[in-house]
Formats: sequence, structure tokens, C-alpha cells
Amino acid sequence: MYQITNARIITPFEELAGSVVVDGGLFIDILPHPLENVPAIDAGGLFLSPGFVDIHVHGGGGYSPMSGNKEDVIKMCLAHARMGTTSILPTTLAAPEEMLTDALYAIAGAMKENNPAFRILGAHMEGPALNPLQAGAQAPGALKNPSDIDLQKYLDILPEIRMMGAAPELKGGMALGEKLSSRGIIASAAHTNATYYEMQEALHHGYTDITHLYSACSGIIRKGGFRIPGVIEAGLNLDAYTVQVIGDGKHLPPELLQLIYRCKGAENIILITDGLEFAGMDMQEGTVYTQQNGVQALYEDGVMKLTDRTAFAGSASTMNMLIRNMTLAGISLPEAVLMATENPARRIHASGIGRIQKGYHADFILFDENINVCLTAVSGKIFRDDRKLAKELFV
Repeated sequence: MYQITNARIITPFEELAGSVVVDGGLFIDILPHPLENVPAIDAGGLFLSPGFVDIHVHGGGGYSPMSGNKEDVIKMCLAHARMGTTSILPTTLAAPEEMLTDALYAIAGAMKENNPAFRILGAHMEGPALNPLQAGAQAPGALKNPSDIDLQKYLDILPEIRMMGAAPELKGGMALGEKLSSRGIIASAAHTNATYYEMQEALHHGYTDITHLYSACSGIIRKGGFRIPGVIEAGLNLDAYTVQVIGDGKHLPPELLQLIYRCKGAENIILITDGLEFAGMDMQEGTVYTQQNGVQALYEDGVMKLTDRTAFAGSASTMNMLIRNMTLAGISLPEAVLMATENPARRIHASGIGRIQKGYHADFILFDENINVCLTAVSGKIFRDDRKLAKELFV
């Protein structure tokens, strides 16, 4: 048993003062005053938050699951754990079938390792049932109609597929949503050219989430003079959809972040990094990288772009950077933390994480005013302690 004292506690629903007690890898209580004769980590006024939960991330630290190597998955997760992500869904790209299945085997293998520095909650498959008209950085040659997806084959490799992105307007898209929903997998409308009205229908076929709103999503078009709203408008207006938001400060300017917040409220926004292999690394401007799926990406202006600069190709951010950007956009710190902890955990039905609350896993981080993470713990075990706050007793 130990306690964290002198911290600004973000539960993440509110900011509190007091002492957080940890025992047996769980949060035991939040008390107004420290306990006597119980070892303490003196946070020195730092913020105490649940560990971040990233449910859409393709790589980090130079590694990706698309290599098919479980060690690369572990290294990717460690890169994000150093920046406060204690729970993660490694995310696949659309790729040739053998590469895609190898990636799922790699994630399954990494899960079995039970690394104490992070939790792999399963996998997020972004595609391959995506619309070529909204391919973005996905490999066009690897895209399929939803009707051609053999879901059971993927589940036989990795039963813990938690989310799949697909375009509901394509052949078999609605039926795939129903299959996913019936198995407890979140069906997310992704890389989709659907109309608003198709997105309304998709709600009745299992779709409940929208992948990186504004990115690879249709918007308003005109047909015969009439305006027809698209996926973006559906995401903003239909309460039944949660929306994933890349809060790296590049994909969306502050004004759009504020608009999404006004339309959806903090409880329906899920912050994602959509990080590629370069997330969590010191990148050199102008670096060109070929992804495992064959698509080239350019690092420029703090973001990954297609080499022709027509679109972004993913981010190089970590979750702590997203929190910083959201607060700069005028979102309160507790609400930004909510979008990166409780919301993603609840979205994929991951129990026992995402809150500082009695009975929850003691996955927590300490960070400063600039959201620089200096201590990370998973199930109460300290993984990172830059300022030696926990001293030798807890390391």
C-alpha cells in the first residue's frame, strides 16, 4: 500500500485535492488528507491523471505492428507508454492479406507477453473495407468491399479485435456493421464517402463511431443545386455517434476543435493520436518514409503528409501532446483528459481503466503544467519516474 499526496487529482471528471491510496494494484480511495504511517509519493503539486488510453495508433518509436513482429509491437507500445499511454489498441492499416494477418499475429503475440509497462487491449483494424475515394494514406490496392471481408478469419487469429473501421456505403457495408456489432466489436465509419442519410441508416446497422472526424470523411456536396450533407455533418449532428479526433494541432485547427466540442460535448469525443512509426521520436524535417503497406509519407511542419502534399498521412504525436493542444484550443484540462481516458475506455467496453476511482486499476500518470509526463504507473507499479518521486521503495 502507498499513497500519492500533494497532487492535483483529475479523476477525470473533475479536479480534486487530496491523497490517492493504492493497494494491490488498485485505487483504494481518494481521501481529503494523507494517511499516517503509509508510504507516500509526494507529487509536489503535479497533476495526477488516469493513464491515457489510445485506441487508434499505428506505430511509435520507429516501430509498427505491420512488420508482423511481436517485438516491434512491444517497442511501439513502450514508446507511447513513456508519454503516458498506459492502455493501447495497436491499429492495422489496409495492406495485402498476408501482411494484415501477420500484423494480427504480432499483436496477439505481444498481448501474451503481458508487459508490465502497458496494457494491450486488443486491436483496432482500420479497414481494409474502406472507400477508395477517401483512401488518404491507406494503400488503394489493398482496399476491399465490406462484402469480401472474412471477419471470422481475423477473429480466429485475434479474438480481441475491439474496433473495425469500414465504409458503410460500400457493398456489404451495412451487413458488416451488423456482424461487428453482434460480436461486441465497435463498427466505426472510416475513410467513407457516405451521405448524411446513409450515416443515419448505418446507425440501424451497428455503426456507432466515426474515425478521425474531418479526415477522410465526406462533407457537403451539391447535386442539382441542392446541398447534401455528408459524414462530417452526421458526426456533428447525430448524438448517437461518438467521434474520434486527431488533436495533434495539425489535422484540425483550434476553431474546428472548438466546433466539434460545441456540437458533441466532451463526453462524445475520443482523442486519438493516429500516430505512425515516427510518433514519440525526434524527427528531421523532410524525412520521407515508406510505410509497411507501401504508401510513402513525408514529415513536414510537425505532421506526416503524402509526398504530393495533397493530404495528411497520420500524426507523429503522443497523447500528452494532444492534451496540451486541446487546452490551448480552450478545452478545460479535466475535459481533455476525459477525452483521452474514460471516453476511449468506455467506447471499446474496456472495464476497470480510465478513471481514478475505487476498484479501478491503478494506472496513473503525473505531469506538469505543460503536460510533460514525469511518472507513469500500471496497476500501481512504477514504470517511469524521471524526478525520482517514488524513490527506490516503489521502483
